[in-house]
Amino acid sequence: MRLAKVLGAIGRACITLGTLLLLFVAYQLWGTGIREAQAQSRLGDEFEELLVDASRPTTTTTAPGDPTPVPTIAPAAVGEPTAQIRIPRIGLDKTVVEGVGVSDLKKGPGHYPESPLPGQKGNAAIAGHRTTYGAPFNRVDELKPGDEIFVTTVQGEFRYLVQDTADDDGRIMEEGGDGDGHQIVSPSQVEVLEDKGDDRLTLTACHPKYSARQRIVIVAELGPNQTALAAQVSDTPPAIDDIDGEGAPALPAILLGLLCVAIWFLAWAVGRQWRKWPAYLVCGPFFAVSLFFFFEEFSRLLPSNF
Repeated sequence: MRLAKVLGAIGRACITLGTLLLLFVAYQLWGTGIREAQAQSRLGDEFEELLVDASRPTTTTTAPGDPTPVPTIAPAAVGEPTAQIRIPRIGLDKTVVEGVGVSDLKKGPGHYPESPLPGQKGNAAIAGHRTTYGAPFNRVDELKPGDEIFVTTVQGEFRYLVQDTADDDGRIMEEGGDGDGHQIVSPSQVEVLEDKGDDRLTLTACHPKYSARQRIVIVAELGPNQTALAAQVSDTPPAIDDIDGEGAPALPAILLGLLCVAIWFLAWAVGRQWRKWPAYLVCGPFFAVSLFFFFEEFSRLLPSNF
């Protein structure tokens, strides 16, 4: 009898642990998208306000025939909206946040602060998740040479064309080209983000999916009949091996974990004294909310995967 009780307890513990692991996987794949959608809604509204402010006339006057002045742009603060990116081929339409730290990329695609902004001279770089937090770059491996990428900043909209990674002569390929539109590199190959002497947009994400072992890189060049604007960039080169960010403090996850355990045992104790299923129905919503926030804090302790 005692052995049967021990084995039964071990079995129930394994089932509980397995259920929690499945719930955590579900949170990573779908629950994180809730947070990303909330952040995208806020960032989108804020960026629209920036565009409206940039379009307002100023007191500056220009002589007849002079080109329309391009709005100046101050560097966005990390965590704030800085651009919008649209890739018709893969159905992507997102607001880009400034920064590529763990907290930044949970809001959407992130712009490397050390690189120029899209539309400016040099190598503008944007990173994004592939499997969690809305997975904005989930399908970047489907991009082909000639595919269009549109990026909007307060300085205007800029059209880029994906390049064939095997094409070394710098030729811009129009839509319908054949070839491979991406390359796979190690996290230490920071040269993909260096200035190549042209005006390009570089997209980076983790590879393969569900792993941060390598990086997938897509290179696009500014389309014909567009002129790159002057850029003000940092002297510090971007680093694609730093995108995992720093670990978050463990205390919030520990406290929320203890809260989940407390609610669990409360439901068990009330069920023994009263009725099992009514007790579970009363405590269930509180446990589910606490578990959601526990998963959110616990995920911050893990390496970033995008």
